[in-house]
Amino acid sequence: MNTDKIYAEAIVNEYSKKSTTKVMQLKKLDRAAKRPARIFTYTFGIICALIAGTGMSLAMGVIGGGAAFTALGIVVGIIGFAGTAVNYPIYKRILQSNKDKYAGDIIRLATEIAGDEN
Repeated sequence: MNTDKIYAEAIVNEYSKKSTTKVMQLKKLDRAAKRPARIFTYTFGIICALIAGTGMSLAMGVIGGGAAFTALGIVVGIIGFAGTAVNYPIYKRILQSNKDKYAGDIIRLATEIAGDEN
């Protein structure tokens, strides 16, 4: 077995231009429709969880001390928990908006793929 030939073919395959198939295009469109909602949800969820944790730390006296910090911690914690509570409905709304935006292209491409197989 000629290992130099195998290595050369692997290098050629790595640098040669790849043709995109309809299935790959469909997967890209699907990812493009879902990505903004996921990015927002993860980012917003992490921020709200950090806010809620800060509020709990203030309320328990880990950060600061006294009645003023406890009251502030309760308010900050409620804001953080409220943010996490609305995170999923916002995600669903953004996802549906993006699905509506890409629906025409995705349906057209999917019907082309389904038509090619028959």
